[in-house]
Amino acid sequence: MGPRWRFGTIELSEPSKQVVRDHAPGDAVERAADAVYWNRDDGRTYKARVSLSGDRVLWAAHRPGVQANFTMDEYYEAHEALKRDPRVIAALERHGVRDMDRVLIDTWAYGGLLVPEKHRGRRVGWTDVWCSDEPGSNPYANPITGLHFVIDMNTMELLEIEDEGPVDRPRTMGEYVPRLVPGQRLRDDIAPLDVVQPEGISFTLDGNALAWQRWSMRLGFNPREGLVIHTLAYQDGERSRPIAHRLSFAEMVVPYRDPTVDHKARTAFDIGEWGLGFMTTSLELGCDCLGEIRYLDAVVHDAAGEPRRIRNAVCIHEEDNAILWKHVDPVAGTEVRRARRLVVSFHATVANYEYLVYWRFYQDGNIECEVRATGIMVTSCFPEGRQPPYGAAVDERTYAPFHQHFLVARLDLDVDGVDNTVHMTESEALPIGPENPNGLALVQRSTPLRSEREGMQDYDWHTQRGWKVVNESATNAFGSPVGYKLVPGACFPAMMDPASPVFQRAQVMGHTLWVTPHDPDERWPCGEFLVQSEQDSGLPAWTAADRSIENTDVVLWYVFGIHHITRPEEWPVMPVDTVSFWLKPSGFFDRNPALDVPPAPKACH
Repeated sequence: MGPRWRFGTIELSEPSKQVVRDHAPGDAVERAADAVYWNRDDGRTYKARVSLSGDRVLWAAHRPGVQANFTMDEYYEAHEALKRDPRVIAALERHGVRDMDRVLIDTWAYGGLLVPEKHRGRRVGWTDVWCSDEPGSNPYANPITGLHFVIDMNTMELLEIEDEGPVDRPRTMGEYVPRLVPGQRLRDDIAPLDVVQPEGISFTLDGNALAWQRWSMRLGFNPREGLVIHTLAYQDGERSRPIAHRLSFAEMVVPYRDPTVDHKARTAFDIGEWGLGFMTTSLELGCDCLGEIRYLDAVVHDAAGEPRRIRNAVCIHEEDNAILWKHVDPVAGTEVRRARRLVVSFHATVANYEYLVYWRFYQDGNIECEVRATGIMVTSCFPEGRQPPYGAAVDERTYAPFHQHFLVARLDLDVDGVDNTVHMTESEALPIGPENPNGLALVQRSTPLRSEREGMQDYDWHTQRGWKVVNESATNAFGSPVGYKLVPGACFPAMMDPASPVFQRAQVMGHTLWVTPHDPDERWPCGEFLVQSEQDSGLPAWTAADRSIENTDVVLWYVFGIHHITRPEEWPVMPVDTVSFWLKPSGFFDRNPALDVPPAPKACH
């Protein structure tokens, strides 16, 4: 393999669930890695599996008609190549930009539209252009509206200039760094808030094995998904009870809902096209955690296949979370327990956006997954005397387009064992009648989902619909199957014509929940190869067989996110927008599992 070969992804080929379940210390297991790579001369994409134990190629195959994921190396290379091109320099001069050191050219995969016929067969990038007011200032505050470049990412050849012509650029104030904000005075009425743990942490970290109170898990990391939670279990008395084999984010689809020239091609598949792991940032200098913190490094690779270490990629810490449970009794007195949670988190910078991902584990068996979005919104300018139809004005003649963030969580649950069934749960108010004269009766309906078609579910606010994963072969003290409930949050519809090229590429957006039988090869809900895809080869293709999902090893694909109707208050840098969902024990325990939490020390300062 010569210098024209590039690696899109190299990651661990994870052992099968059976191997993981049966493994004992000292057992010999062949370690392997999967690699996606391509030749920049002919554009052909390949995938291979390599034995790390035997130092040999196990198999390798050409994957015709697909493109590997984009790499950060290509992103920077395209930026530099375009800035040297005389046609680009001339186009920027027509827009009044002559200092190329102030120019940022931001390359996206061709997303919202199909690749034009004249560029078919090429590896195509589509760019935005931004310009800083001065060194160190915010380039995203100054879009060069109407100017975009189309580039061949293999040859770094400029294929096309899309230029609507110069416009009168507005005078914006898009700075957020204090020294650059005119008249900025920082607040001086904030006293220090310190979190201290004088006796140290309550969790143990042995390599990637993490244990805290009753919880145990293993932490993984790969270039595409970033952080992965493996073999999650809860110690219940003498038993370590499995809850999930694997929890991760499998896709993130961000369509911009603006058909104008600046945004029509702007749809990002941040996981499939780029990879959250590659874009994970070191928390060494920018961690938001307080208290006693432990970190894990992550190792990814560059486009040449060389390893790249991300120091402090994953943060692990404990947090106080107010009251866990409390009751005041006139005889027994007051019993109160403070809640504590374990937080495992990582941060990814996706060009102008930041995604902060938190998995939180609670003493009562609850699991919360929270995502926070912050960073800088994409903007364009609009003519004097008009209002933007597809976004909100955030500065002088400047608007941020409406857009959506669809996140897909892949939840491989094993509730007290591998064979589970998912039930749709709904509340129903019964009509007034002889047994319900005042109309107060409320019942809970539970409907087992038996096939993949039934497993395509949408949230219903009217019935407070949720989904409970039960193990029908294991019962609690009251004879009910043990279970964990997916409590939905941040659900919203796609609001998109099914014929749209974006929807055709990401049909996962069409439902809040999909349920499939476990298949180790079914990992990517919109398909394995997303760059320049035209059809969703993931969940719609898999579920066409309408396989059984009853009393088997199931995977839940939960779709949630942010319906981002932009606001002036989010400019020039966004306060975090927070969304989450929960996994809650539902009949998994016989009573409150946090009764054994001791009272907090009575200390006042």
